[in-house]
Amino acid sequence: MIKLVLLDFDDTLCLSEESCFHFENEIAQSMGFKPMTREIHKATWGQHLNEAILSRIPGVDSKEFMKRFDEMVPEAITKGKFDYVPKENLKVLEQIKDDGKKIAIITSRTFVEVRLLMDSTHPLSGKIDKFYYKESVEHMKPDPRVFNKALYEFDVMPIECVYVGDTLKDGFAANNSGMDFIAVLESGLVSKETFKNVNIHVDFFAKKFTDILPYVLQN
Repeated sequence: MIKLVLLDFDDTLCLSEESCFHFENEIAQSMGFKPMTREIHKATWGQHLNEAILSRIPGVDSKEFMKRFDEMVPEAITKGKFDYVPKENLKVLEQIKDDGKKIAIITSRTFVEVRLLMDSTHPLSGKIDKFYYKESVEHMKPDPRVFNKALYEFDVMPIECVYVGDTLKDGFAANNSGMDFIAVLESGLVSKETFKNVNIHVDFFAKKFTDILPYVLQN
């Protein structure tokens, strides 16, 4: 029986890539740069922003960009431009918790990139039992040891967990840890073939995040 639901955040619980693309271009243009293309944004998606932005916007001062990013994020979140978690996804989290299961987010984001998600004013407040981010774990995906801290702190075995993600790294980590894996295809960045081509076992393909609910509740 599933006792712990582990979630990736970007392009799983939240469709981050597209919103980040528009938000980053807004900052770039405020600094006098031409907007980046969607292609370069997708190609560098998954890299840490302070590094990726150097490829996305050649010549940009990454420190100044990150300063403006941090200053503008709170208002962007308030306006629903950034890190927006749809209400239907929040409802799914509530139903999972109502079923007695625990929920944790495991993301490759840094503390700076995740801190507002943990704020008591964020819609996720009260729906997530624990956040695990880059500085809080010893290993990073695709290393299956990324789950060790969560397994220990929630006192569960891998067979009592499911990891919900959207990337090959997510799949490799889940497969090699011995836990179930749900692949969310909603972002359009990956497909069923993406996982099949590298022989990653996917227990369930979800066309959108809300589709995970029956699987989670029935297992």
